Amino acid sequence: MGMPSGTELLIIFGIIVLLFGAKKIPDLAKGIGKGIKNFKSEMKEVDEVAQEAPKKVEGSEEVASKTSETPKTTTQA
Repeated sequence: MGMPSGTELLIIFGIIVLLFGAKKIPDLAKGIGKGIKNFKSEMKEVDEVAQEAPKKVEGSEEVASKTSETPKTTTQA
């Protein structure tokens, strides 16, 4: 199952035109483009949040290590 050939692509395109009509195809393409644009912008926001998150974790680890500087006595049985 490789890529469709030229004839197969024409048949697929013809079926799409029959189903949706020639006037709706530009609207569909515009909607798909907006969806891709929104997806990319959301992925950038997720990357920004992911880059900020380790900084917050490192800060909380430093606070935890400062509070646990007092030695604890342990007894062995």
